Amino acid sequence: MAKVVQKKIDFKPDGPRLEDVKTDTVIPRLQEFYKENVVPSLMKKFSYSSVLQVPKLEKISINIGVGTATQDAKHLQAAVNELELITGQRPAVSRARKSIANFKLREGMPIGTRVTLRRAHMYEFLDRFINIASPRIRDFRGFSDKSFDGRGNFTLGVKEQIIFPEIDVDKVSKITGMDITIVTSAKTDEEAYALLEEFGFPFRKRD
Repeated sequence: MAKVVQKKIDFKPDGPRLEDVKTDTVIPRLQEFYKENVVPSLMKKFSYSSVLQVPKLEKISINIGVGTATQDAKHLQAAVNELELITGQRPAVSRARKSIANFKLREGMPIGTRVTLRRAHMYEFLDRFINIASPRIRDFRGFSDKSFDGRGNFTLGVKEQIIFPEIDVDKVSKITGMDITIVTSAKTDEEAYALLEEFGFPFRKRD
């Protein structure tokens, strides 16, 4: 059975909750951890000569496809509302780029929702995803490290939105999955893997 590789991160005691203060007045603890621990560790591991060479998180994109939106607009609205609860940011609606007669799909029809997180929202989301949401996945054994794109970006799929504690299971009318893409400034997949591993990202143990 594969084991989850997840570093134990000794964060400082929690400060005020994000809901209680303005985002721009509080530095997310994962961002502080990056500066204080991840940067020195990666500089040593890859022998960087400058802090500017150290890879960093640039953005996190989350996409939910709602194929049934063509038959019932309520499904799309539910996805939009749930994604806003999960990320704390209002999502945009994705629309079909072309018509597909077999699926009764016309160009411009709403087919999903997406959001792009940067700065504080990005760190807050990743923190909650690593430490709260991921452990709630059924039979979770870690994420595969085979989903890097060759340019330092990592994409994973989540089958159920209910792993996020912000979602009230009793109010969910339809189980939906989502694709999460973590975009980094790393030039190689090896560097991107090391960056996420330092954050404690739960990868499966490598053979």
